[in-house]
Amino acid sequence: MKGVFSAPGDFVHFKSQVPLHKIPIGTKQWRYYDFGPKVVPPLICLPGTAGTAEVYYKQIMALSMKGYRVISVDIPRVWNHHEWIQAFEKFLDAIDVHHIHLYGTSLGGFLAQLFAQHRPRRVRSLVLSNTFLDTHSFAAAMPWAPIVSWTPSFLLKRYVLTGIHDGPHEPFIADSVDFVVCQVETLSREDLASRLTLTADSASVGNLLLSDSHITIMDTNDYCATPQQLKDQLSERYSGARQAYMKTGGDFPFLSRPDEVNLHLQLHLRRVGVEAQPDLVRGISRDGSGGDPSESNDRKEDSDNPPQDDEGNFESPSTESQLPAPESSEPHSLNELPLSTAKCCFAGQGDAVILLPFPLLREQITVSEILLQLTLVTLVPHLVGWLYITSKHWWKSRQLV
Repeated sequence: MKGVFSAPGDFVHFKSQVPLHKIPIGTKQWRYYDFGPKVVPPLICLPGTAGTAEVYYKQIMALSMKGYRVISVDIPRVWNHHEWIQAFEKFLDAIDVHHIHLYGTSLGGFLAQLFAQHRPRRVRSLVLSNTFLDTHSFAAAMPWAPIVSWTPSFLLKRYVLTGIHDGPHEPFIADSVDFVVCQVETLSREDLASRLTLTADSASVGNLLLSDSHITIMDTNDYCATPQQLKDQLSERYSGARQAYMKTGGDFPFLSRPDEVNLHLQLHLRRVGVEAQPDLVRGISRDGSGGDPSESNDRKEDSDNPPQDDEGNFESPSTESQLPAPESSEPHSLNELPLSTAKCCFAGQGDAVILLPFPLLREQITVSEILLQLTLVTLVPHLVGWLYITSKHWWKSRQLV
C-alpha cells in the first residue's frame, strides 16, 4: 500500500484472525476470505469497482459470530461478462460450494445479477446495494474505454476516485471513504482496467428465474456513485423485493453503517431459509486452541473445517474459535481518526512514483485530459533522452572543432 495509512483497530484484529486465501484457477488468481461454519450455505460478498475483499471485513466479523458463513472475494481480472460468469462458476467448484446467496454493491451487484440470470440453479437469493440493471449509461460516459488497457495506473485510479462523493462527510462516512481510497491504492493497473472494462461493456440484466421474495434491495438515501435513476429502475424491476433503505451511509454503507447492514443481511438470510449454526461456533470454541482438525471426534464439527488453500495450509479450528470482538464504530486513537485532512496520495506507474493531491484526484476527468496525459507520460521520457543525446553529440563536435 502506497502512502501513509493507519488501519482501524478492528481491521487489524480481523487480519490477525481471518486468513486470506489465494488460489489460481486456470489463468485467474482469486483472493478471498472464508469464515464461519462450513455447513451453512455461504453469503458471498462482491465488491464494487473501488472495492477489494477486505472492504466487507465488518460483515465477516459480525455474521460469523452469529453462526453464518461469509465469503468475500476480489473481482478477478476478467474482460467481459461471459468470462466473469465462467470464472466465478469455476471458483465455486474449486471451493466446493454449490448453492449460494450473493450480496453485491455497485458493480458487484450487477455481476451478481448476471450470474443469477445465467446460473439460476446455484443462486438462492440476492442482496443488492446501490447497483444497477445495465451499463449503457456508464459506457456512454467512458468514450475512452477502448484505450483503458493502455492507460497508466495513476490515471485509472484518478478516474475511479472521481466517482466518490467529494465534500464534507460525517466521521464514519469519512472513515469509510479513506479506507476504500487506500484499498484502491493496492489495486494494480490490470485490476483497475478490468473492472472499468466490465463497467463500460454495454450489457443489461435479463429476467431472473429467482423470485422477487428472495431479493433484498438495500440502498442509501443520501448519495452514492450510482445515479438515482438507475436505482429506481432496479426497484421497478424487482417490485416484489424487500426494500431496506438507510437514511445515510454514502457509497460504502457496509463500512460506515455496519450495524444496520449486518442486521438487514441477517434478516434476509433468515427470510430465505438460511439457518445459522451458533452451536458450531460455540462448540469449536470449547475445543480449545491449538487443536488439529484430524483430532476432532465429532464428524459434524470436522465437516466444518475449511479446505486447503493454494499453499497447503489449513485453517485450524482455533482460528474460528477465536471469534473477532464486536466492531466498534468509535475511533480509539489518533491513528484511527478520518484521513480527511490528508493532502496527498501516492500513485505509482512503473518505477516512477507520482504525488497527486487529493483535490486533483477528485476532479472530473475528460477524454482530452486522458489522451493528453497519456501522451505526456509516454513521450516526455523519450524527448528528454533525445535532447540529452543530441546535446552530448553537439558538445563533442564542438570540442573537436
